[in-house]
Formats: sequence, C-alpha cells, structure tokens
Amino acid sequence: MRKIEHIGIAVKNINDANHLYEKLLGTKAYKQEIVESENVTTSFFRVGPNKIELVAGQGGDAISKFIEKRGEGIHHIAFDVPDIKAEMVRLKAEGFTLLSDEPKKGADNKWVCFVHPKTTGGVLVELCQEISTT
Repeated sequence: MRKIEHIGIAVKNINDANHLYEKLLGTKAYKQEIVESENVTTSFFRVGPNKIELVAGQGGDAISKFIEKRGEGIHHIAFDVPDIKAEMVRLKAEGFTLLSDEPKKGADNKWVCFVHPKTTGGVLVELCQEISTT
C-alpha cells in the first residue's frame, strides 16, 4: 500500500453534505458521480494532498444501512495500491476477508475492493487502483 487514497464519510443527503463541507473546507467538490456498482452517489474534495469522499446511499445499499445503524460519519479509509489483484491475493493469504472476489469499478476512476472490518479491527478498508486509460 502506497498511501491513504481518501477517507470516506457516509452522509444522508449529498447536496446538504456538499454545502456543509464546502463551508468547512473552503473549497468546492471537484467531482460528483453515481457509482452504479455500489448504488451510491459520491462527491470528492481535495484538501492539500488529501481527499475526502462523501458517500450517500440511494436506498437498499450498504451506506444507507450503515447510516441507519450508526448514523452519519466516517465510513472507510481507502489505500492506494499499485496492483489491486496482487494486493487482494496477499491480503487473503494473510487471513483477511475480502468483500468481493474481483475488483469493482468504483468512484473517481478507480478499481476498488473492500476488506471486511471484522478482520481489520473494526475498520472498513478500501483498496484503490487507478484505472489505466491506455
């Protein structure tokens, strides 16, 4: 793992959260998109070298269930990896449970895979690899 790619924050309403974080961070979201594979809407903010991802569910998804159970707040921490498939193999060999057998297309032009929080000390970990445009 090379670096923290972003911190994901679960929100009920993406527009309200965008407004709040624009005021808090002093900058506008640089990207908002729907992620079909997860049934969520995301917005990304850049603060120096760091990124914050706001994630709102569209009903019946993991984010909506998370908010219903725990409320809004930090949802996951994402790490940038150079080879997501190799990292998935490595983590499985180390005894971690992955939430998918193959990477999925995620937000912000990334391949993603989540690691179950029961095997990471209660933290939902996301692996991210930039999708090559070549």
